[in-house]
Amino acid sequence: MKVDLFFSRDIKEPYAEIHTNELSDNIQKAINLLEDESANSMIAVKKGKDITFLKFDEIYMFRVEDKQVKVYTENDNFQVKKALYQIEEMLDSSFIRISKSTIINLDKIDRVAPSLKGMMFIMLKNGLKDNISRKYLPEFKKSLDL
Repeated sequence: MKVDLFFSRDIKEPYAEIHTNELSDNIQKAINLLEDESANSMIAVKKGKDITFLKFDEIYMFRVEDKQVKVYTENDNFQVKKALYQIEEMLDSSFIRISKSTIINLDKIDRVAPSLKGMMFIMLKNGLKDNISRKYLPEFKKSLDL
C-alpha cells in the first residue's frame, strides 16, 4: 500500500483520504485506527513490505540492531522508521530504557539477575534477553521501587 503524507499550515484538524478499489480488512482496520481517539497508544511498524499497527501493550522491546530499530512482540519482530529517542517520547511509564540501544516494557519482565561488571541481566516473558547497563540501572531500580 502506498502512503503519502502532506503537511500544511492551513489545515486546522488533520484528516485522511484513502483511495482504494475495494474495502479490504486492512483498509477497514486503517479507517478504524484513524478514527480511534486512543490511537496514540499504537505505533505503525513494518515487516517486509507490509505495514501494521501494534498497541504498545503488545510490545516487549524496542532495540537498535544494525542501525535500525526493531520492535519485538511475543512471537514476532518488526521494524520502525523512528529513532529510539523519538519512540521513547511516545511511551508511558510502563516502558523504560535499559541501555543506549534498548527500551523494554516493564510489564513483560520475567526475571532480573546480576550480570557482569555491575550490570543486571534481564529476561522477558517471550525469552528475549538483554543487559541493563550501569548508566540506566538506577532509573530501572527506581521504576521497580527497589
